Amino acid sequence: MVSFTMLKEAMFYKKLENNVVECLLCPHNCRINEGKYGVCNVRKNINGTLVTENYGIITSVAMDPIEKKPLYHFYPGRYIFSVGTYGCNLKCKFCQNWEIAHQKWEGDYISLQQLIAAAKRQRDNIGIAFTYNEPLIWYEYVHDRLIEAKKEGLKTVLVTNGYINLEPLKKILPYVDAMNIDVKAFTEDFYKKSVGGRLGPVLKTVEEVSKYCHVEVTNLVVTDLNDKEEEIENLVKWLSQIGKNIPLHFSRYFPRYKLNNPPTPISILEKAYQIGKKYLDFVYVGNVMGFDNNTYCPYCGNLLVERQNWYVNVKGLEGNKCRKCGNSINIVN
Repeated sequence: MVSFTMLKEAMFYKKLENNVVECLLCPHNCRINEGKYGVCNVRKNINGTLVTENYGIITSVAMDPIEKKPLYHFYPGRYIFSVGTYGCNLKCKFCQNWEIAHQKWEGDYISLQQLIAAAKRQRDNIGIAFTYNEPLIWYEYVHDRLIEAKKEGLKTVLVTNGYINLEPLKKILPYVDAMNIDVKAFTEDFYKKSVGGRLGPVLKTVEEVSKYCHVEVTNLVVTDLNDKEEEIENLVKWLSQIGKNIPLHFSRYFPRYKLNNPPTPISILEKAYQIGKKYLDFVYVGNVMGFDNNTYCPYCGNLLVERQNWYVNVKGLEGNKCRKCGNSINIVN
């Protein structure tokens, strides 16, 4: 278990009567009685003060291909130092990382200086990604590390469910270079029954983040729950209105955690891809071997980035422009 010395006062909350606190970090706005936790299971009321219990606690560390986040248009072919803790503010029945998202996982305390030094030691590393569990409920630690990482010239990435209130989101956005945001479905009913949250705040997060930094969106297509063509088309249309050049990743679902629906049929993913390409320049399919996830110029069809699993070859770009037609492409390279 995490020791008391790792506790840190939360940044966004208010004190109410009778030692009750209201957390203002995410749209749950949990009202937490003394000695109790919020939905995320890492923010606790101790004597009328809201503290974060996982500050500096790291459970997962790896050097990952940036494509694994997935980010296909942010320094393609490069690697990034990736870290995570435990806890989450959503309760997805199909959680792919439930061991650290929904259990109190033992980890090591890593200070600000240690984390930055570790990232800078890694060969061919572009920066730090906060990922694996939900990084936004690790807010205080992520906030402090984002600021320091930017000072040290490291690129910063968040892989997130996007379930955060606007004020804390805006506070960290100046220090974030890229986000992958998981839009889990395009109906409030799905979010209520299968996720334990609301769709609206996630859509607002995508809209806000797109104004500040590079953004890509992931949608896990879950068999019989969010795989209807109409819902997929509504998602794609909405995203295209923000920017038709925002990459969208449809990902194949496999049975996990509390959900035993069969794996997403390939035919459903192929249809989702076809719908996506009607409205968006860049659509990809994840968790499927052999799918064409190359990046092509939307203007002339030139092959820009070749991908075979984790092998990546940037071959048709000069900076962020197509080598053949000269048009600018939404790729940070």
